[in-house]
Amino acid sequence: MNLRKRAVAGLALGGLLAALAGGPALAQAGAGAATPRDGRRDFDFEIGSWRTDLKRLKHPLSGSTEWVSYRGTSVVRKVWGGAANLLELKVHGAAGDIEALSLRLYDPDRRQWSLNFASRAGGQVAGPPTVGGFKDGRGEFYDHEMLGDRPILVRFVISGVTATSAHFEQAFSADDGKTWEVNWIATDTRIDARR
Repeated sequence: MNLRKRAVAGLALGGLLAALAGGPALAQAGAGAATPRDGRRDFDFEIGSWRTDLKRLKHPLSGSTEWVSYRGTSVVRKVWGGAANLLELKVHGAAGDIEALSLRLYDPDRRQWSLNFASRAGGQVAGPPTVGGFKDGRGEFYDHEMLGDRPILVRFVISGVTATSAHFEQAFSADDGKTWEVNWIATDTRIDARR
């Protein structure tokens, strides 16, 4: 698997991943059931233009500690009145350029987001989406995929969200989530006026 294809977000699973993500619990039938949280506005903070400072681990889950850095921009636009959004990433560094898109779709029945990723280099959507949601200002999204010939769990986290900045991390686990290795770190700083 090429990390350039996995730059910002990724893949999907069902109930297991929702549980791992700590995503919003769906209301259960019966008296006293809680109303599920409506997360369709969770990405509103990100609409606009951002300076992106990014670094990625060159060879994840190999014991390597070699990181490469990039700088560029991210532009996020609402789609379907906010029920989806599209992120366009363009960054450059000593290791080359990354141009990528992330289409984020909100599922109102499951009350979860799916993050679908494509890179210009790959020319297609890279695998199934990472799936999850936000709780207490932190977004967590999970999926299973292959790294070479070994199955891994992927976690994508959005944290530290303010009106002018946000933090993004991707991590892999080869032991079903017991341990994690971060391999993608991005900090976005707003460059446009707040909408």
